[in-house]
Amino acid sequence: MKRIANTLHKLARRKHRVRATVSGTSERPRLSVFVSNTHVTAQIIDDTKHSTLAYITTVGQKDLPSTMTEKAFWVGTEIAKKAKALKLKQVVFDRNGRLYHGRVKALADAARAGGMEF
Repeated sequence: MKRIANTLHKLARRKHRVRATVSGTSERPRLSVFVSNTHVTAQIIDDTKHSTLAYITTVGQKDLPSTMTEKAFWVGTEIAKKAKALKLKQVVFDRNGRLYHGRVKALADAARAGGMEF
């Protein structure tokens, strides 16, 4: 139990450190990524207005790839499509305390391929 608590504590510290410097504006909103054991979620947030502009998740989706990395890639392409519909090109990437590796990197690469800049 101590190992799990230590891992969660490290995640919370990284998340707080990232959020202390990353903030979204109207011109450049924040792309926040959440990865759980089974699902991936991404949302574009304007922190000045405290509102979510676009949101995509794998929860409740039927026709998805099987691996989590492929799900993250799918979420990245879909959030890029929604951002393009909102005419958003530049965002600030908030990895939400996760390391920029694997699933988070796959989502970021897919969003960049879809036309987003960060």
